Amino acid sequence: MTLRQIALIGLLLTAAGCSRSISLTVTDQVINPCYLGNGVEWDPYDEAISWGSALTDAQWDTLYSRLDFMRPQYVRCMINSPFTYYTGTGFQDNRNAEALLKLLSYCQSRGVLVVYGEYNPPNWDMKGSQEWVEASVRHLNWLVADNGFTCIRHFVIFNEPDGNWASTNGDFAFWKEMVGRFQAQMDRYPALAGVSIAGPDAVIDYTNPASAYDFAGWLEATVKEVPEVGIYDMHAYPGQHYVRSGEFQKTLEALKAKVDGPIILGEAGFKYFSDPADSVLAKEYWRRVEGHPFTKGSDCNMLVYDDFYALDMPLLLMSVMNAGFSGAAAWMLDDAMHSNWDSGKTEDVKLWGMWNILGQAVFGDASQEAVRPWYYTWSLMCRHFPAGSRIVKLDGALPADVAGTAALLPDGSSSVALVNFGPKDYPIELTLPVPVEGYSLQTFRTSLEKKAVSGTSFTLPAQSFAIFAQ
Repeated sequence: MTLRQIALIGLLLTAAGCSRSISLTVTDQVINPCYLGNGVEWDPYDEAISWGSALTDAQWDTLYSRLDFMRPQYVRCMINSPFTYYTGTGFQDNRNAEALLKLLSYCQSRGVLVVYGEYNPPNWDMKGSQEWVEASVRHLNWLVADNGFTCIRHFVIFNEPDGNWASTNGDFAFWKEMVGRFQAQMDRYPALAGVSIAGPDAVIDYTNPASAYDFAGWLEATVKEVPEVGIYDMHAYPGQHYVRSGEFQKTLEALKAKVDGPIILGEAGFKYFSDPADSVLAKEYWRRVEGHPFTKGSDCNMLVYDDFYALDMPLLLMSVMNAGFSGAAAWMLDDAMHSNWDSGKTEDVKLWGMWNILGQAVFGDASQEAVRPWYYTWSLMCRHFPAGSRIVKLDGALPADVAGTAALLPDGSSSVALVNFGPKDYPIELTLPVPVEGYSLQTFRTSLEKKAVSGTSFTLPAQSFAIFAQ
């Protein structure tokens, strides 16, 4: 579906067999007084060079157009130093820099906040190397000072350091020491005064047996022992039942209660194969993995193509917003960004994205370049809940199969998002704190539909997502 087609599709507001009307009120009870906004993980296509298919200007233009529609408020951008500033024998700041510079130039020009960082050191033997610390921070300064990317506001020094897949292997004391060493090195560069370290970057609902802490313990210890951290961030890959039941939001609320200040999800997506309650989805997931030409299922989500994923992702985001978190970056923008372990194996990519921009060039399948349904719903959550919004309580008795969130925007307008993941249509009656002239209702079922409205009554169809906003 093209963006032009989206604008031409009308919204049918009436439906047979509607349930009893739901009355909702956008209150002035503030959950989060200054939301940072929603966005995506967008990494600089390191492996495209080794595949012999560095992105063309036309492909970059396609990405820019799609991101302009999305309007991400923040981007998490992670690099692998062996593809960028580490040559294997030494360090070079501007090595293979074109894609990274294009990506950051877009963010700088659009005012997008960037959480930038490194997945791991150049090799695991260097994880405690002062030479790496100095080279990493020097490269960061090259981006901020020499290239003017003041959009970089936060810095991740290890991806998911609690994990047994990380070079840190869950060693909190080591990670804490490295945070101090990185901060001391950053303090040597005046241009980096506006960049703070993000952490702990730990994974919710995961515990490494080798670690002294579970995921909540990592966050709590970071708050108490690591003052260098300027913004707290966690990762989340819940199952469908966990989110739809409301339990995931309770987990987030408990985490938010541990911090005084903003906390974000640096990565967010669904894993449908870890919860017995999702067994039907898991069966379909593994059926699709078998014999797939682009992935072995070692790190992917085979259900990103489905319409229901376009309901699940904004539903996850509603849990984030209602729990008092300050934003989330979807994992991830584009399949073409990574293979598993960045091995370069085109038969085992991290298939998680909103498309694969190298579908034809590398994988011989142009259909993979098309946008997937969840791009539209995630985009609306980015567009209509911008940075600076106040997330407020949405008052009313919602059925178990409907969820919602609301915000008062910096310009004085308001936005309301709703997901109906049940089998019934629901008439909605909204009460808003501002007049409704000029509002529009955008819904997603199997396509995105849009209609200007002048009232506050509408139907939320079964298995649909809706945004009521100016």
